[in-house]
Amino acid sequence: MSSAIRILISDPISEDGVRIFKDAGFQVDMKTKLTPEDLAREIAEYDGLVIRSGTRVTKDIIKAAHKLKVIGRAGAGLDNVDLEAATAKGIVVMNTPGGNTITTAEHTMSLLLSMARKIPQANASNRSGKWEKGKFMGVELFQKTLGIVGMGKIGQHVAQIARGLSMNLIAFDPYLTPEVAEKCGVHPVSLEEIFQRSDFITVHTPLTTETTDLVNKNTLAKMKKGVYIVNCARGGIVNEQDLADALSSGQVAGAAFDVFVQEPVSPEHPLLKLDNFISTPHIGAATKEAQENVALAIADQMVDYLGKGIIRFAANLPSIPPDEMALLGPYQKLAEIMGSVMAQIISDPISKVTLEYGGEVANLSTAALTIAALKGILAPILDLRVNEVNAPSLAKERGIEVVEVRSSHHGDYMGLLTIKISSANAHHQISGSVFQRRDYRIVSMDNLAVEVVPEPIMLYLANQDQPGVVGAVGTILGAHKINISRMQFGRDFPGGKAVSLIGVDTDINAKLLDELRKIPNVLTLKVLHLPARNV
Repeated sequence: MSSAIRILISDPISEDGVRIFKDAGFQVDMKTKLTPEDLAREIAEYDGLVIRSGTRVTKDIIKAAHKLKVIGRAGAGLDNVDLEAATAKGIVVMNTPGGNTITTAEHTMSLLLSMARKIPQANASNRSGKWEKGKFMGVELFQKTLGIVGMGKIGQHVAQIARGLSMNLIAFDPYLTPEVAEKCGVHPVSLEEIFQRSDFITVHTPLTTETTDLVNKNTLAKMKKGVYIVNCARGGIVNEQDLADALSSGQVAGAAFDVFVQEPVSPEHPLLKLDNFISTPHIGAATKEAQENVALAIADQMVDYLGKGIIRFAANLPSIPPDEMALLGPYQKLAEIMGSVMAQIISDPISKVTLEYGGEVANLSTAALTIAALKGILAPILDLRVNEVNAPSLAKERGIEVVEVRSSHHGDYMGLLTIKISSANAHHQISGSVFQRRDYRIVSMDNLAVEVVPEPIMLYLANQDQPGVVGAVGTILGAHKINISRMQFGRDFPGGKAVSLIGVDTDINAKLLDELRKIPNVLTLKVLHLPARNV
């Protein structure tokens, strides 16, 4: 399988990263400096695309990517990828969030120190033949207050370095826990307090609707006169024109950027004309160690996904804690299979899907299970690629209401997963559980107790509970040389309604299915094609 997988690398990465793809048997092409038009033409034949910050993956490029399954960013930022378009097309977008932590944090502190002591300006003065010792009066960091906006991995490492410089640390992050704050030696405060109390401010957040222009003329006016600001995160978090005005007025004493809204930055940019502003050309991650780390990480992640179906650090899928993976995996496969069973039994368009999680499963990352169920439900009925990435958006497009319910109820099982499906004319439900941490089974269908071990091909039979029905099915299948691997039954009461799921080794054609439906007392008979059982 892997020999047919093609990888396009459109930004330079280390040779060791390239080697990981080749060792996995993938075909690798490195084509850097492609124009957007070139990339749109090239991308059609590739299964995976590796990028850094130089390539912009736009909606038009994604539209042209007929085979693309994964976009891998060797780095943390994904503002150069149209995430919405990729998700709609079912393309996994993954990054390497930890690979640039150390180098970006160190670059932040390098800029902060250079800005405080005016090192770039003094160096330029010396090189011009001057010796202006009295011109470059700096400030100490000792006992100054550093406000950190964003306490992810980079923000945490900045705090660690700043503690070594004996700075007082305050931080704002809506997800900052008391445990992390104590470990990092920071005092959690509001964003308003960051602006009011800080001598130095550094931002380490992604660029979102909420963080765009986070630092602007209004927030700059609230800051201490003579504050210093560093941005090594993303261009656009700090409003560049507002900062230029504040630097010119003296409200801000100095600023240092590694990132800009438009890159490369224009030589006519107002910030570049100011002596109290310093910048670098987006090199926060530009160390040999960091580039090696992110190249190896993204190559490993993409090989795992394209070769084994294992997804790590996907930006458009829910994150699953590592300690949940072993327990969650069987439930994910069970959810997909149960959804697929229901979709193939129901004839009418689906209007609502309710997922009930009981017992141990209610404490897991149920978003991943809901997505797996939707994938199972939609794949048999849509003539397009359905996967974990696009299943929720496809359900939404088709007006399917999706509801999650967590409950302590789990019957006789450690964990119980129930899917209820509604259409205009019918309501169906199916329940399943996992035994011994990996043996998953369907335990109920439409309130009839069953014990079904799913097989890739199964015959679903609903009938009046009368003698001879199942026997007649077996006889006809045997006459057509179709071997039965497993038969599993359930009924409400003797003579009432019964269901059977019959595993077969080979497919059943339409002519044979019509013959089976003529058996007396048969109510419904369908062939189910289910996802493979491996987890």
